[in-house]
Amino acid sequence: MENRKRNQILSIRLTDSEKSAINKKSKKAKMTLTEYILKSSLQSEIKVIDLQPLLVELKRIGNNLNQITRKINSGAFCSYNFEEVIDMQRKIYDAIIKLSEDK
Repeated sequence: MENRKRNQILSIRLTDSEKSAINKKSKKAKMTLTEYILKSSLQSEIKVIDLQPLLVELKRIGNNLNQITRKINSGAFCSYNFEEVIDMQRKIYDAIIKLSEDK
């Protein structure tokens, strides 16, 4: 790290185990705690994925499927096997949930 005047303070709250783990990692990397935290936070990238528009659209598709199902059940038109559509809908939903959990 370059030499510069560090005149700003950043305070965070940690559990004992979190603090211990960070201290161990900084010692293993042979860095001061400050150097380790700076390097870790400035050089790692966090990806942010906004899934809200996808979830809204997925809900709309689900509503459309429900409306079609009601029409079929009321006898408005002949039944069509929507099993494949429902399976794909479920796969899309599961993939979006997995993405949101991986953040």
